[in-house]
Amino acid sequence: MMRQPRFWSKDGNRLMRWLLAPLGWIYGGLTLRRVAKPGWRAPVPVISIGNFTVGGGGKTPTAITMAHALSARGDAPVLITRGYGGQLAGPVRVVPGQHRAAETGDEPLLLAAVAPTIVARDRRAGAMMALEHGAGCLILDDALQNPDLIKDLSLAVVDAGFGFGNGACLPAGPLRAPVAAMARHVDAILLIGAGNKPEGFPAKLPCFRATLEPQRPASLPAGAAVLAYCGLARPEKFATSLRALGLDLRGLREFPDHHPFTAAEAEALLAEAEQLGVALVTTEKDAARFAGEPALERLAAASHAIPVRLQAEAAFWDWLYAGLSSVRSRASTASGPA
Repeated sequence: MMRQPRFWSKDGNRLMRWLLAPLGWIYGGLTLRRVAKPGWRAPVPVISIGNFTVGGGGKTPTAITMAHALSARGDAPVLITRGYGGQLAGPVRVVPGQHRAAETGDEPLLLAAVAPTIVARDRRAGAMMALEHGAGCLILDDALQNPDLIKDLSLAVVDAGFGFGNGACLPAGPLRAPVAAMARHVDAILLIGAGNKPEGFPAKLPCFRATLEPQRPASLPAGAAVLAYCGLARPEKFATSLRALGLDLRGLREFPDHHPFTAAEAEALLAEAEQLGVALVTTEKDAARFAGEPALERLAAASHAIPVRLQAEAAFWDWLYAGLSSVRSRASTASGPA
């Protein structure tokens, strides 16, 4: 995925939005047509996590935190993801230490460290495999616009700082489809970060607040001078996180989202950090892509990965658990004696 164009932001170049608007109308219409297709009803609750825009809204940290919470309750969640950036179409269960990011994508490796994770471009096929592994519920990562499965609970995450960008659909803006139309397929919104609800926010949907809390690794002392690098849709968020940790950010090297780092890029980052006399820092997602190449493994060994954890308000968890109980109650009633 390329870097997000600057004109996608709320205050971006209106001329580019205007010129590309017809393509955006077509793209959004095709997305809505796809979303309307009938899906398959799984025999266990299906929770979908997605967003209205492309890029990093906080889907993966939300999925990780949700999987932790549901596992602790004994709900036996299995995560299903498309595996963006990976070669495997699936369905395949991700095995940490065996699979590499080039095969599965980077995010599935993070998810698999928390709960059983299946990469499947065909989400129904992924659900079938998950049931074979004893899934008590399914968590779909980035599936708001995917119609393969009927969702019992559909959650949209929204970055409070970015909102809906300029409000236009790809390629004129960051939206995958018009917000008002997609909101009909959503049960609740998790607004992540500081800021007010963006313009065009679906007022009738339940909205919960959450924050992404960066964690400074013990190997990195407070106040340390660092050179940061990341492949994210909005790299400025990573810079903000590092400053919030009290680190002395001497530079940020930006790469496209899900960027497959090369040996030459790894050597350049190592050389620059040595020249500056600073530590290297990156995201957990970027660090997941470093296996298999000597230069990348040297970069991994020299870098401090910064974990990010989602903190959601109690009302969100009340909504989730009540929703799951309701889904299971309905399923029990439907399967019981007439």
